[in-house]
Amino acid sequence: MFEAATPLERKRYYREEWDVRKLPDFIARNIHMREFGFDHTGRGPSDRYRVFDDEKRLSRFMRARFPFAAYSSVAFYREPGKRRGWQRSELIFDVDAKDLPVRSCDCDGVCETCLDEARELVLMMVDTLRGDLGLGDVHVVYSGRGYHIRVLDPGVMELGSEVRAEILRYTAGARRPRRKFIHSGQSYEMEHFSIPLGYHRVFTERAKHVFLHMRGDERIENVTARTVREVVKNRELLLEDRWGEFKRRIGPRVYPRLVAGVAGINMKMVDAKVTIDLKRILRLPTSLHSKVSMICMEVKNPETFDPLKSAVPKFVSERKNGEVF
Repeated sequence: MFEAATPLERKRYYREEWDVRKLPDFIARNIHMREFGFDHTGRGPSDRYRVFDDEKRLSRFMRARFPFAAYSSVAFYREPGKRRGWQRSELIFDVDAKDLPVRSCDCDGVCETCLDEARELVLMMVDTLRGDLGLGDVHVVYSGRGYHIRVLDPGVMELGSEVRAEILRYTAGARRPRRKFIHSGQSYEMEHFSIPLGYHRVFTERAKHVFLHMRGDERIENVTARTVREVVKNRELLLEDRWGEFKRRIGPRVYPRLVAGVAGINMKMVDAKVTIDLKRILRLPTSLHSKVSMICMEVKNPETFDPLKSAVPKFVSERKNGEVF
């Protein structure tokens, strides 16, 4: 598992298993407005600015070239082959399991544990996008080493990079929440964990995710290694949402620094560059992530999705059975 695919394995995947009809509708319905890019050598997408008028032309290309990696733009253009006439772009969030700054495993690539922790984070973010922000047309794609959240809600597709960055900060829990809470015209001093609404709830969920998956060797800005160890020692309190007791154990003076540090970590759990880039290209769902021999695919039910069961090409199973090509 997670070994690189050989050229012969790629060829077999695209000619025997890959099916253009499995392309998600949100890609297929505007395929002629997207730029496509390809990596044929494993060194990055050097074959860019390709355009396909329909799925049949894309299918012929993929079967003939069986690329190392395939990408399509998140942007829609009048002239996609020249990246001219920008119309709109999907709002993207990229959660890569191998790049998570906090994860309970210590693997040097990806494994079942860190992939599942990435999926947990994605579920929370999707809930925030749909619930707090009221966005629709939200899609989750397994990328091979993590997940992409792709939002095609008309209300966000024409937004610029600055507004997208603000949406990211809210969705990721990347700001230290204000302690003042106004209700019925009255101002109250309250901790984030005391308010089960809005951004305070979002931040509390993200902070809990970080604390519960720390190994104890993480570096948090302006927080000592001793405090990090105390977090790990006392984090079981958070399983029962006993935040007040958790804060007391950490120390009331230290806790505000911990909160600020966690906000910084939350921002690093998602690749911000992807969110603000209006002309980004992303792995094409249905394509093969050849570095790890996994299928990039749309996830219909993220709550039950298991990539080790659903995103493994047939040739990987044949490897395990000892078949020789």
